[in-house]
Amino acid sequence: MASQNTPSRSSIIVIDLKPDGSFRLDMSYFDYCTGLSMTNDKFADLFGAPVRGPNELLTPFHMDVAASIQAVLEEAVLRLTRSLAQETGARSLCLAGGVALNCVANGKVQRDGKFENIWIQPAARDAGGAIGAALAAAHLYKGLPRHPTAGDGMSGASLGPSYSQVEVERRLSTVGARYHVLSEDNMIKTTADALATQQAVGWFQGRMEFGPRALGARSILGDPRSPLMQKDLNLKIKYRESFRPFAPAVLREDTADWFELATDSPCMLLVADVREDRRRTMSADEQALFGIDKLNIARSEIPAVTHVDYSARVQTVSANSHPLFYRLLTAFKERTGCPVLVNTSFNVRGEPIVCTPEDAFRCFMGNELDLLVTGNCVMYKAEQDSTLKRNYSLEFELD
Repeated sequence: MASQNTPSRSSIIVIDLKPDGSFRLDMSYFDYCTGLSMTNDKFADLFGAPVRGPNELLTPFHMDVAASIQAVLEEAVLRLTRSLAQETGARSLCLAGGVALNCVANGKVQRDGKFENIWIQPAARDAGGAIGAALAAAHLYKGLPRHPTAGDGMSGASLGPSYSQVEVERRLSTVGARYHVLSEDNMIKTTADALATQQAVGWFQGRMEFGPRALGARSILGDPRSPLMQKDLNLKIKYRESFRPFAPAVLREDTADWFELATDSPCMLLVADVREDRRRTMSADEQALFGIDKLNIARSEIPAVTHVDYSARVQTVSANSHPLFYRLLTAFKERTGCPVLVNTSFNVRGEPIVCTPEDAFRCFMGNELDLLVTGNCVMYKAEQDSTLKRNYSLEFELD
């Protein structure tokens, strides 16, 4: 979460940024090349405060530092992309690398209009960099030709392992899960009904996503219309700070009715504003609030996914890329009139995203999720063995 005031510390960020976007960092302030932390004591001294601990209270100072760093990063990215557009004349841009996960900066590049098409690698960090290295090696050292393909060659990032219904049932039975096997239609209806009554759902379907974003295969889902959903998911499900934002997954054809976004964002890597007619006007007293207090004020029809500046990190969902998730969103829309769901990764703080049915059940039993849907198996928390719940809860506490 960034401060909505003008960042006051952007002028002391330790970077020499050139007009064309090239830059040089003063490495005496950083430890990431040779140590185990990103910054060092010299960096903390420059800003006049020690590094905040993971459970320490957020103050206006921390918010301003975060906003200042974000402002400098956005300026660097925009200078780079504008220079690229001017020098090459290209109208399409492909982004990868860790900074390409900064969806706020990506959204500003998209709205800047220098490129007609922007594609952001769904695993835009070190893991995704391996793909580029492999492709370059194949071309440079093996002489293999490059064959660009139309459409999404990465299959919506659905490149991980999957499990058949028979395998799901066998694995769940092995760990002592109590489940109901439903038809696909009934499974979709049951899940949509639970979400519409503001229950938190663990959703485990198909092939796991490649990359850090849950895109509807290994997801925790919630009702975005609830003003309490963001806080409850953070504190009771993810076990992390209450301010952390969640992303909206929206039916592709309904995107423009809810967000100021006229393009696809299938990998949840673009930030766009919530449409003005979906926003709620804040009172003078609410406007005067700051920080966490201001975050807790509902500011749109979908407050659980609306940031303090009325923006949201949007995932557009099409029937081709994620057919089952698309069906669930459609069912939720039919039930509520809202084609949007809260979508966050299926894990708790400090844990990787769940990969196997056993992982999903372990996470489900260790937090306060109401429902787990794995394949066509539906599990209610109230029906599970209470001994298992105590054991898994203790396991997460010890982790």
